Amino acid sequence: MTVSPTAIAPPATAAIQTLVRKDKSDEALVTDWRELPDLVQEVTTSWPQSHAFYTEGDHYTPLLFTESLRQALALLSHRVHAIPLGHRLGWEQISSWILPTALDVQSSAKKVTLLVSHPSVTRRRMGSVYLISRIDAVSAGRRIGGAEVRYSAHPPAIYNRLRGPYSSAKDAFSKAIQLTPPVAPALVGRSNPGNVVLTPLDQPLTWQLRVDTTHSVLFDHPHDHVPGMVLLEAAAQAAQATQPTPVATTHFDTHFHRYVEFDHPCTVTASPSTNGVVQVTVTQSSTPVFTSAVTTTPWPTEPQVHG
Repeated sequence: MTVSPTAIAPPATAAIQTLVRKDKSDEALVTDWRELPDLVQEVTTSWPQSHAFYTEGDHYTPLLFTESLRQALALLSHRVHAIPLGHRLGWEQISSWILPTALDVQSSAKKVTLLVSHPSVTRRRMGSVYLISRIDAVSAGRRIGGAEVRYSAHPPAIYNRLRGPYSSAKDAFSKAIQLTPPVAPALVGRSNPGNVVLTPLDQPLTWQLRVDTTHSVLFDHPHDHVPGMVLLEAAAQAAQATQPTPVATTHFDTHFHRYVEFDHPCTVTASPSTNGVVQVTVTQSSTPVFTSAVTTTPWPTEPQVHG
């Protein structure tokens, strides 16, 4: 099912769109960036007032913040760290948090500023680069979120060797398993079944990962493996499925252990605790490929005041 975005403004420039690696211009959230003192970069993003995937009712989904981080780091990897566009970027670990009040949708696009530093950049002899980034998110003069991301960039020769027979995105898409049915959208905090990434299984708190390669947001362009954004969305939906009422996802503490392939099913399991943290594990071919400790909290009930 193809999901089309709506009401995204202002549009990014063509150069920024290329640097954040989005084929569709209206999926580029970054609008500008600049250098600050002390090796800090300021990246400006615009959050849409309405979007077919990143908004649900009067709330943003937490993945909008994550996608903002992803785009900012992609841009800076090229502009600041001189990593060629041909290199393949990949996450290894992400720890992020967002205030639930920051996920309240306003009557117009929300400006979110990301202050980014890289305390560690390690370059290898054959061209691979390993980076650690730290991000503070600010909106309307207050800090609303933050993250630490460990990621890598590999030149085509090394990446293709790592991926072996899975290096071609076109071939990977063509071998994707048949699309499976979604769970009831309300169970996972969604209204559109096309945005559901879990398929019911017989075991409690266990699902099959539902991968729709025609989804126009999650798959803006072909990939050779299941993107991290799909796995993070699965973690958020699995965490919601453990709760009796709608909740906000406020923290992810995530490790990406292996590439996740399209041609084999994945199992998603959730193990809730009493403190609001849900441990989510994605397994493929009997091997854990993704783990995330997801923290949730009830949505704020007090009226929001917008600055």
